[in-house]
Amino acid sequence: MHTISDYQGYFVEYLSKKVVTKEPKNLYEPMSYILNLGGKRLRPILTLMACEIFDGSYKKALDAALAIEIFHNFSLIHDDIMDAAPLRRGKETVHEKWDVNTGILSGDAMLINAYQLFENYEDSVFKELAKLFTKTAMEVCEGQQYDIDFETRDDVVISEYIKMIEYKTAVLVGAAMKMGAIVASAPEKCRSLIYDFGRLLGLAFQLQDDYLDAFGDPKTFGKQVGGDIIENKKTILYLKALEFANEDEQKQLIGLFSLNPDDPSEKINTVTHLFETTGAKEQTRLEIENYTNKAFIVLENLPIGDDKKKRLRMFGEQLMNRSV
Repeated sequence: MHTISDYQGYFVEYLSKKVVTKEPKNLYEPMSYILNLGGKRLRPILTLMACEIFDGSYKKALDAALAIEIFHNFSLIHDDIMDAAPLRRGKETVHEKWDVNTGILSGDAMLINAYQLFENYEDSVFKELAKLFTKTAMEVCEGQQYDIDFETRDDVVISEYIKMIEYKTAVLVGAAMKMGAIVASAPEKCRSLIYDFGRLLGLAFQLQDDYLDAFGDPKTFGKQVGGDIIENKKTILYLKALEFANEDEQKQLIGLFSLNPDDPSEKINTVTHLFETTGAKEQTRLEIENYTNKAFIVLENLPIGDDKKKRLRMFGEQLMNRSV
């Protein structure tokens, strides 16, 4: 097996060959732009790694990995439009650099392009990949709708929030790993277990993202720190803060999440202080650890060698402690 940096290098090289700007430029330039902004390349790395975990060649999984990455970035373009987000990975979002209509159309083209990549596989593999991809894509859309709905609700509970991030984020991580297993012709039991491992890691990953949104370093995080607070998003930090806050703190927090000040810096500072004093910050760290450990329990049931389990465990630990 290769290292994480190896997989990342193989994937970036493949991406640079396959993703090119052609006419009409205003359709393809935004696609190339967002795909070349960098990022962690978490999902395609997991596809390549999973393929080799089950004794396949990472080279066979490159098209599936690229499809996952293109779909993920398509969803980011549209998410950024819906959130009116100014930055993505520290750079202008597509709709800011071009315009909203360009973002919508280029995003649509990316979704179609992701499906096209499955055509490079033999019929039986194509069918399995496309079936999983369609199910996952619908769940991601459902998760996004839950996220939008929560913005206007004052009665969101933690179990609902976990379901939302499972659909919006975690299922795509699980699918990335299962696609690698499908390409490697792994048994159904292995496909199912590696999917669950990835899904649970995806939950931990999103909870860590929520945490970093409030407490991350803007130099490394790549997005606007405090963005969720500005948008009044009811993340795990907000819900945990409400759960543990006293009556006065609850009223203050609810009041702050009804405001949209021109200068949000004071709001961000006050809310993050409440996240700390109520214990929400520490509780969120415990939830990240909890879902990572659940993934490791699934990992123990995978019929693979101990050295491969160790590699996957190390990757999970790195995700749990990341700062970007």
